[in-house]
Amino acid sequence: MLRSRQAAIFAMTLLGHAGVRAGGKDAEQPDAKPAERGAKDLIKKQEPLRTVPEIYLKSKPENTRLVVNLATQRIVMLVGGAMCIDSPISSGKRGAATQPGTFTVLEKIKKHESTTYGSFVDKLGRSVRSGVSMKLDAAPAGTHYVATPMPFFCRFTEAGLGIHGGTLPGYPASQGSIRVPDDVARFIYEKVQVGTVIEIKAE
Repeated sequence: MLRSRQAAIFAMTLLGHAGVRAGGKDAEQPDAKPAERGAKDLIKKQEPLRTVPEIYLKSKPENTRLVVNLATQRIVMLVGGAMCIDSPISSGKRGAATQPGTFTVLEKIKKHESTTYGSFVDKLGRSVRSGVSMKLDAAPAGTHYVATPMPFFCRFTEAGLGIHGGTLPGYPASQGSIRVPDDVARFIYEKVQVGTVIEIKAE
């Protein structure tokens, strides 16, 4: 009975919230002409999140791994060989493309912020300019820099790339990390550990 209730809560949480950032009205507006190769196909509404709550509840750090497909812009969480989460992502854009390969989780940070990218906001907290680099861009008069939040961060490279919650515009748009809907990031974060395998495939 308890496991059934946990499964229901899991499904309701993911299906009720994760899809909004992936393709709903709160999603980041895509550029008119995305430069990323294949973006004209990816900009179409991504397939919705799929979950199997009963399998997720069987997940343990030792039997869980993540598989990312850059061509389809999906991440799959596997328990043994069975899928429990199949979610859209946004990987690295042109010039900062996410590299394929086999990685492991190196570090977990629940409330992480980008060390480089963010927004310039005014004294009322309104965004004046987003997607800026604190290393390259100067703040307009009357604004200050706010780092981009990267919740439930699972770092997988020494350079600081990781899987984290974020906005999904429908095509590769990150600086090399892998964005997933916030609730998906939370459920992944809760089940992986340092050493969990992350396989990133080109297609």
